[in-house]
Amino acid sequence: MCKEVDLLQFEKGLYKQNIELIAGVDEVGRGPLAGPVVAAAVILPKNAKLEGVNDSKKLTAEKRAVYHNQIIEEAVAVGIGMTSVAEIDEVNILQATKLAMKRAIAKLSIAPEYLLIDHLTLDIDLPQLGITKGDAKSLSIAAASIVAKVVRDGLMKELGEKYPYYSFETNAGYGTTAHREALKKHGYIAGVHRKTFEPIKSMIVDSKQGRLF
Repeated sequence: MCKEVDLLQFEKGLYKQNIELIAGVDEVGRGPLAGPVVAAAVILPKNAKLEGVNDSKKLTAEKRAVYHNQIIEEAVAVGIGMTSVAEIDEVNILQATKLAMKRAIAKLSIAPEYLLIDHLTLDIDLPQLGITKGDAKSLSIAAASIVAKVVRDGLMKELGEKYPYYSFETNAGYGTTAHREALKKHGYIAGVHRKTFEPIKSMIVDSKQGRLF
């Protein structure tokens, strides 16, 4: 029987140091072929209880929407940051991810005392801890994961309505078989598809395959 993870284990350690304004930071959208990276920073109340909250990828869209509303209502502060497709292509996906996270932190209405970040650390002047698979180990990071996922899915749904060939509303820009087939048939869309990601990168090199809309 698996031992249940205490999702406040890292937060409780900081509470003992009289640190209460803890921002969980996570992003969504590193892997897709299309769309922005979206990051969220969430400061929860001390000893917050969000029963059932975990890594956003393990939740249904319906549950994510419910938790998203609860997090927005109960959080001390929430910040959203994004990096565009153009920025991703310019600086690479890792740096674009960090930039989105920094922007999310900067959007917080209250300055955090400490950051708990999924996997990464940032070159900013704030105490912080990068936690591998942090969205399954920290409630603050899990909350940020849910907010970022809901926001990005909403943006991709809008793109799906604008460009119905690619089914962004269901694949969120990831390289599903249907998405790749649509790329072969209809080409890529400047400003929506990431030119430094395959197979789009090769499509641009081979002008016979690539068609710019």
